[in-house]
Amino acid sequence: MYRRKLIVLISLIGVGFGFFFVFRFHKVFFWNNTQFENDYSFLFIDRDDTIDSLSLQLNPLLKSTKHFLLAAEKKGYTQRVLPGKYRLEKGMGNNEIINALRSKRLTTRVIFNNQERLEDLAGRVSVQIEADSLELLHAFKDSLFLAEAGFDKENALAMYLPNTYDLFWHSTPEDFRNRMLDYYQLFWNDERRKQAKKLNLSPIEVYILASIVQKESVQKEEQNRIAGVYINRLRNRIKLQADPTIIYALKKEADDFSKQVKRVLYKDLKIKSPYNTYRNRGLPPGPIVMSDLSAIEAVLNPEKHNYIYFVASPKKPGFHLFASSLRQHNKNKRVYTRWLDQQKLYR
Repeated sequence: MYRRKLIVLISLIGVGFGFFFVFRFHKVFFWNNTQFENDYSFLFIDRDDTIDSLSLQLNPLLKSTKHFLLAAEKKGYTQRVLPGKYRLEKGMGNNEIINALRSKRLTTRVIFNNQERLEDLAGRVSVQIEADSLELLHAFKDSLFLAEAGFDKENALAMYLPNTYDLFWHSTPEDFRNRMLDYYQLFWNDERRKQAKKLNLSPIEVYILASIVQKESVQKEEQNRIAGVYINRLRNRIKLQADPTIIYALKKEADDFSKQVKRVLYKDLKIKSPYNTYRNRGLPPGPIVMSDLSAIEAVLNPEKHNYIYFVASPKKPGFHLFASSLRQHNKNKRVYTRWLDQQKLYR
C-alpha cells in the first residue's frame, strides 16, 4: 500500500513538473510578448549590432526581454544577429519574433532629388539607410570606382538619377552606389543613347545640360523649349551664358552652397571658373544640380525652333521670354531688369 502511494505521488510530481515545463515552454516561445500599442512596430538592426545591443532596442517593445533572450539562445539566434529592417506585429510570441528576424527582412524606401553636390546626396541618403554620410561620400568619390564606371569627381553626380528606390536598411555605401550605377545603365538604354548621339552629346553631357535646364525652369512644359535654346547655342558654337552656372561658380568659390544669390551681377560674369559659361564655350565640367528625369527627357527631345536667347518673364513667374535676335532679347531683358530694380533685388 505504501509503495503504491509512493508511486502515485512520484507520478503526480512528474506530471506537475511536466505541466510546469510545458507551461513555461509555451510561455517563453508562444505567448504574446509584445507591449507596444500600435498594430506593428519597426525594428532597425545595424550591421554591427549584437544580441546585447539588440536586447536594448527590444526593451521598450517587449514584455520580457529575458524570455526573448532565452528563446533566442535555444533557437540559435544569439550568435547570428541579422542586420536589416523588420516589422514586429502586435501579439507576436518570441518564436514568431525570432522567425521574423531570420527571414522577413524588409526594404526601406529611399527618395532623393535636387541635390547640388555629392555631399548633399550623401546627407540625404544617410537619414534613410544605416550608412552614415561620410561613408557614403567616400564611396561616391572613390576614384577607382569612378574611373571604372566612366566618371570623374566633377561629373560623378550625373550617375545618380532622382527617383524612389527600395533598398535594404543595412545596405553598405558600396551597395547603394552600385545599385545607382545599375539603374543608370538601365536608364541609358540603346534608344536614349541614340537620341544623345544625334545631339552630339554623351549621356553625361546630356545630364550636365539637363541640370542647367533644371535650374532655369522647373516648369516641365517649358523645359523642352529651353533645352532647344541651348542645343541651338551648342550647334552654333555660341557660349551658353547660363546664369545658373554663374551662381554655382560663386557658391563653389565661396565653398558655401547655402549662399543665396537672387541676382547675377555683371561683375559676377568675370569669375574665373570652369563653370562660368559666359567665359567658357561649351558645357561645364559637371552638373550644377541633380537633374530631374523630366529635364533629361527635355534635353533628349528639345523643341525645334530658332530661339537663341531667353530671359525670365516678370508677368508670368517661372516662365521665360524667348527671342531669336539680339535686338528682341535686349528689349525683353530691359523689361526684366526694370522689374528686378522695382523689386529691389540688388543681390
